[in-house]
Amino acid sequence: MTATSADSAAPAGLEMTTGAVLLDMDGTLVNSDAVVERCWRRWAERHGLDFDEVIEVVHGRQGYASMAVLLPERPMAENHAENREMLAAETADMEGVVPVPGAPAFMAALAGLRLPHALVTSADVPLSTGRMAAAGLDLPEVRVTAESVGASKPDPEGFLKGAAALGFDPADCVVFEDSEAGIRAGLAAGMRVVGVGTRAARFGPTVHVDDLTRVRVSDAGDGRILLTIG
Repeated sequence: MTATSADSAAPAGLEMTTGAVLLDMDGTLVNSDAVVERCWRRWAERHGLDFDEVIEVVHGRQGYASMAVLLPERPMAENHAENREMLAAETADMEGVVPVPGAPAFMAALAGLRLPHALVTSADVPLSTGRMAAAGLDLPEVRVTAESVGASKPDPEGFLKGAAALGFDPADCVVFEDSEAGIRAGLAAGMRVVGVGTRAARFGPTVHVDDLTRVRVSDAGDGRILLTIG
C-alpha cells in the first residue's frame, strides 16, 4: 500500500501489513505541546528570537540540533550544554501533558497482542519516561532515545536502530510520526510513514490520519501486524 505525498489522507478501511511498528512520542502518542511551547518561548526570549520561527524548527529534533539551526554561528558545545538545561526544564514540567486521542487503545492493542513495536524518540530516558507516565501510557520494551543515537532526526539513525533492535528489515517497518524531521527520518530509513495530526499532512507521509482513533491494530497471522487506517 502506498499513497502519494500530494494526496496522503487515508481512505476509509485502508490496510497496511507490516512486521514492526516504530513510534515517535511527542505529537504522535503524547500531546506535550503546552510544555514544549512554554520552555522554548523562554529560550527564544532569552536569545532575542521570534518564537513562531523557533517553534517551527524544534518539533521532532533533539534540542541541540534545533539550537544549531536557530543559532548557526554558536559553538556546538554551547548547544549541548543548553540542551541539558532544556531537558531538565521539560522533565520537571508535566503540566498539560496528555495522550493523543486514540493512543491508549492503540498502545494497549500492540502490547496485548504482543506485536513488535518500539519507541523512537528525540527525548532522553528521563523525559520520555516522565511524559509517557504523565499521559498514562505504558513504555514499550524497546526504546531508542536521545542517548542511543549520535544524530538527531531527520537523520534516520534512530529508526534504523529501532528496526534492528526488533529484528526487522527497515522496509518491513511502519513509522508513526507527526513532525517534518521525523517524517523525513522515517522515509530516509526506507520505511512507510503514517503521519499523525494536523501538522504532519504538510510533510509528505505515506498516509495521514488526524489522530490514532483512526488506526486499528490486529494480528495478521505469523506475528505480523495488520493496521486498518481511516
